[in-house]
Amino acid sequence: MKDIYIRTLTGIVFLVIVIGSIVLNPLAFLLVFSVFTFIGLKEFYRLSKSSNKLSSNASPEYYIFGMLIYFIIGLSGLGYIDVRFSAIIFVILFIQIAIELYRKDPQWNNITTLITGYIYIVVPFGLMNSLFYTGSIDEPQTGILIGMFVLIWTSDVFAYLTGSMFGKHKLMERVSPKKTWEGSLGGLIFALIAAYILSLFVNQLSLFEWISLSAVIVISGTLGDLVESLLKRNAGVKDSGTIFPGHGGVLDRFDAVIFATPMVFVFINLL
Repeated sequence: MKDIYIRTLTGIVFLVIVIGSIVLNPLAFLLVFSVFTFIGLKEFYRLSKSSNKLSSNASPEYYIFGMLIYFIIGLSGLGYIDVRFSAIIFVILFIQIAIELYRKDPQWNNITTLITGYIYIVVPFGLMNSLFYTGSIDEPQTGILIGMFVLIWTSDVFAYLTGSMFGKHKLMERVSPKKTWEGSLGGLIFALIAAYILSLFVNQLSLFEWISLSAVIVISGTLGDLVESLLKRNAGVKDSGTIFPGHGGVLDRFDAVIFATPMVFVFINLL
């Protein structure tokens, strides 16, 4: 019973921080998720070190350049800097690769893990800031960003509930033994219902667009969940971290968001 209370309280605090930062100001969201990005990188590199037996811990410049990439993507998405500055990211990556040459024990595994961390953590978190501007570039809009989180959380909750009650057929047992096709279908159905409700209050997208977006989010979010399960399984741990009591780490809480965000970004920009 105590675990339920802790999990519920943590969930409420987490909800207030995420939704509150979105509603408060885009810059508040940028700063809040810069913290999540940094912690997510630490978790990823720690899990990768355990999984791949890397030769060394992540060096400080991994985080310095990672956060620089985050702010470049985030600030360009918010319109504070010209999007052409994003080209600097390629320079950063090549500098990072070159730095590995001068280490005492250079390893190619360090380079691939470094870049994977940027692609897997930094880019999605940075792209989230772009979802404020899906219509008029002059006025931030919170509907799609909040909607993405609502759809992911709805899918997660009802996938767990329907899977617990009706789950019989494993979705991908070798990676995540508890996930079932029934749970995934239940999460999708309730996400579609949530998308319909969102269409009544958020007119940034039509009903058809919200329904389509919810399907994209559920499918990509489920893949993100499975990928993070694989990462933890290879590292031999239950949770990626302990920052959220009862929920685990940043990667545990944002596993679906990490995969869904780039898909939402592409979906919105191709509409």
